[in-house]
Amino acid sequence: MEQLEKVYIPRVSQYRFCQIMAENLPRLRDQIKEISMSDLKDFLESIRKHSDKVGEAAMKQAQQHRTFNSAVAKQASMGHYTKPLYALNGRGHTQMLNGLMLDDMVEEEDGEEEVLTAQDLVDFSPVYRCLHIYSILGDRETFENYYRKQRKKQARLVLQPQANMHETAEGYRKYFNQIVGFFVVEDHILHATQGLVTRAFTEELWNMALSKVIAVLRTHSSYCDDPDLVLELKNLIVVFADTLQGYGFPVNRLFDLLFEIRDQYNETLLKKWSLVFREIFELDNYSPIPVETEEEYKLVISRFPFHDAEIEKQEFPKKLPMSQSVPQIYTQVKEFIYASLKFSESLHRSSTEIDDMLRKSTNLLLTRTLSGCLQNLIKKPHIGLTELVQIIINTTHLEQACRYLEEFITNITNVSPETVHTTRLYGLSTFKDARHAAEGEIYTKLNQKIDEFIQLADYEWCMAESDGRASGYLMDLINFLRSTFQVFTHLPGKVAQTACMSACKHLSTSLLQMLMDTELKQISMGAVQQFNLDVIQCELFASSEPVPGFQGDTLQLAFIDLRQLLDLFMVWDWSTYLADYGQPTSKYLRVNPATALALLEKMKDTSKKNNIFSQFRKNDRDKQKLIETVVKQLRSLVNGMSLHS
Repeated sequence: MEQLEKVYIPRVSQYRFCQIMAENLPRLRDQIKEISMSDLKDFLESIRKHSDKVGEAAMKQAQQHRTFNSAVAKQASMGHYTKPLYALNGRGHTQMLNGLMLDDMVEEEDGEEEVLTAQDLVDFSPVYRCLHIYSILGDRETFENYYRKQRKKQARLVLQPQANMHETAEGYRKYFNQIVGFFVVEDHILHATQGLVTRAFTEELWNMALSKVIAVLRTHSSYCDDPDLVLELKNLIVVFADTLQGYGFPVNRLFDLLFEIRDQYNETLLKKWSLVFREIFELDNYSPIPVETEEEYKLVISRFPFHDAEIEKQEFPKKLPMSQSVPQIYTQVKEFIYASLKFSESLHRSSTEIDDMLRKSTNLLLTRTLSGCLQNLIKKPHIGLTELVQIIINTTHLEQACRYLEEFITNITNVSPETVHTTRLYGLSTFKDARHAAEGEIYTKLNQKIDEFIQLADYEWCMAESDGRASGYLMDLINFLRSTFQVFTHLPGKVAQTACMSACKHLSTSLLQMLMDTELKQISMGAVQQFNLDVIQCELFASSEPVPGFQGDTLQLAFIDLRQLLDLFMVWDWSTYLADYGQPTSKYLRVNPATALALLEKMKDTSKKNNIFSQFRKNDRDKQKLIETVVKQLRSLVNGMSLHS
């Protein structure tokens, strides 16, 4: 047309038809531009539809490349490394799309169908043709501006995720495929045309896309509570990043995002394992594991590192001290470590960093998840003293197994535990805390049980004389304590001793409170004698060494306050008490004047209604005055104490 217009038509311009032809040439140019632009619009529509297919092809080949490299690296680590039998043509993954040349052996191993390239899926001729036409017609800039404007619009559409994308891995995959496809096409246009798009333009698009992608992934991944789905998302992000990195796009921010998602992945793992631990604790029978045969014994110790020379010498059948939850918990902690490791794969991190990640996530599992489950278990109402004793034994064995978990992580990462920055596992503190909580709960439940027996007490406070034997409720209580402390033989010595001392002190305090109860207005000497018989049984129990390890009469000292108080009233030794009061050698050093006064007042109030003091009145009526004198002196001591304080 240009030759026709500038060379030939001027030679025959005198002819009318040539003039008409010259007048129609501009209109013809416009028609050609319109037709080519229409073809371009069809191309843009086509590329929008095929973008995900192009992206899928690119990501698939990137995945194959990664798999191949992993296989080569594995062979190298095993000492069978040979030179890779493949070649890349030209630039990274750009030419890889045009065919990654692996040897026949690799292709056979992969067993994959040949992956289509961008050129196979998209006909780029409309772009070339339209660019050529606009360039010749001197309107290239218009075409470039239009193309770039339309592609920017398409980029924004591609970056918009589906509302339910976070529900499935397929949703994420489609999203990534579309984005990769978009940039694969742009990269092809960048290199196949001269200046239609520039590196600056594609980088601008990529920076805009990258910010949007990160924001979208950060939001959608936060909705996910399935660790398997989060792991699939991580794998997709890695392939997505590797694919685009092959085209020269910077992807460091994506790997930074993966560290955020890793924390979330660990959170979903912790939630999952919390349910696992709870189920294990709920199904445990809290009894030592019975093993009938050598095979059963080997099966248990294959799952849990248990060694005890004494138990190994025993004949079958025998019992292992821990309950069935111990090997199950230990196995599940190892499973968690494996699950946590899966996320660290392909993150281009050193062994030391991966080791640190594993130890930190395992510490969270032990100090937060497992610790929380143990604390909740210990507080459950149906967990009794026997179960608490077993929990203490279990946590002792789990604590001892922590060093094997350290070794387990070391064997996975090949990072020596002596490395300067190696994080230690905090399992020891977790199990110690749980054990202390269980011990505290044992003391609490023992005291609650003692209170239940005390509530059954039914003293006849105005009885003339005692029954001559200890009360039934108290004998039942002592029998309960005796059988309970037999169960404590498997506990660490100090725990059993502390529990026994705590129980005796609580019993002594409860009995004294019963005497001092403000609702109790009158007590006869017969009731005091009956009460004394019950305290004697308590002292006999304490002296019988229900738990080994106490020195001398240490346990009996829990009842010393009661003993001295009752002796004072039984012997009626007020002169000694008042004379020696305040002396460190006093026979009744543990008797508080206020306590003695309160009990004496209860006894004095009955003197007019019964014969408590009849012997005194018959023998010497002045002794009644002695009681009044003692009461006055006790009140004086009490008032003196209050003034002094």
